[in-house]
Amino acid sequence: MFFKQFFDEKLSQTSYMVACQKTKDAIIIDPSRVLDEYKEEADKQGYKITYATETHIHADFASGLRDAGRKFGSRLLVSDEGDENWKYENLPDDAIYLKDGDTIKVGNVELKVMHTPGHTPESITFVLTDRGGGSDEPMGMFTGDFLFVGDIGRPDLLEEAAKMEGTTELGAKDMFKSLKKLESYPDFLQIWPGHGAGSPCGKALGAVPLSTLGYERQNNWALKETDEERFVKELVSDQPEPPNHFSHMKKVNKEGLPEFNLKEVIVGTPEQLPGQIFDLRSKETFAEGFKKGSINIPFNDKFLQFAGWYVDFDQPMTLIADPENTEQLQKYFAAIGFDDIALIIPEDKVDQYVDASYVNVQPAELTADYENKNILDVRSKSEYEEGNLKNAAHLQFGQLMSDDKIVPFDKEDNIYVHCQSGVRSAIAASVLKAEGYDNIFNVEKGYNGIKNELK
Repeated sequence: MFFKQFFDEKLSQTSYMVACQKTKDAIIIDPSRVLDEYKEEADKQGYKITYATETHIHADFASGLRDAGRKFGSRLLVSDEGDENWKYENLPDDAIYLKDGDTIKVGNVELKVMHTPGHTPESITFVLTDRGGGSDEPMGMFTGDFLFVGDIGRPDLLEEAAKMEGTTELGAKDMFKSLKKLESYPDFLQIWPGHGAGSPCGKALGAVPLSTLGYERQNNWALKETDEERFVKELVSDQPEPPNHFSHMKKVNKEGLPEFNLKEVIVGTPEQLPGQIFDLRSKETFAEGFKKGSINIPFNDKFLQFAGWYVDFDQPMTLIADPENTEQLQKYFAAIGFDDIALIIPEDKVDQYVDASYVNVQPAELTADYENKNILDVRSKSEYEEGNLKNAAHLQFGQLMSDDKIVPFDKEDNIYVHCQSGVRSAIAASVLKAEGYDNIFNVEKGYNGIKNELK
């Protein structure tokens, strides 16, 4: 048997390839939309990607399931569990629909389907047995967003992101029952999860890429809690805010996306800029001068996690960026289902568009008479509740462009914006400027610096 784990750091997302070394058949599990690494590995090993499958309809990234069928000729296998709201649509005629107890054979490798609802109603887990290696005992399970290292999948995304009222508690109770299904499996069973630390699909995911069931029984809170009421309360509390693109991902992964292919993107400096504008320069450079209306998301390892809060999937996009990154940027945005980059303005050509700026200030400038200042804390809810300035208003940075946001200040007011360290507040400053708040002061070093000043 061949086994390989792929980790997409920008989304903290994990996918897998398993193959039978005798028949050369391979399956990819939970593939991301850009399929390059799977093809490269299959070609290197001499395998055919015969099958592609996934554990559930994903909300946090764009699935590569359908593109695997288009590009590799893979036969698609998907969950047929859950109610009519969570059935896959627009799949090829030869797609296989999986139920609890079904078995997938990839050459001499066997994957048994176990229905594990809770994160979503249709979620399934694949239990792997290496028959070709002579084993009748399962080796491990691909748990998707059911069981993580140190945590389990959150049950509230259908309600928080997809606006399906009343589904959180039902999902939590389903998760409690699903975990009971693990009781018959041995401690040595390996756990291959769908995400690691940094993913918003849970609140305490471990950074270790895999685990064992025995280790999780000893260390994972969810497998130790025996009271359903306490379990539900703990599971639904203090989950991180889901990025705005999650609701769009759930829809397009259910219905399908066009095939992703790289395209030629116009590079230039036209008078009119199409659609939404993202400026990928550093926050320090951006603050000195920018095109009003542009959102500043510096192009670093956190880029996609931040950008997902603000992408408008109904508009084309202008990027202020290094044209050398065109291919990489297309792949980044494709990972969350966005394919409409219309224009790239080179970073050194932006001066002709500059018509706005904002001011960076040190914590000492805020703490001097801070009780009489307008302060906006843009950290997460859990960060805010751990400690805050008593007169600070709170609005999480990703919610600043939502339709139901309430910024409790007038657009002419002087507003001091802070996060924990100064990164998210710089993004928030650009968003507030785009929303018409003209007198913005970004507090560098954030709440960490503020606390030090107040000691």
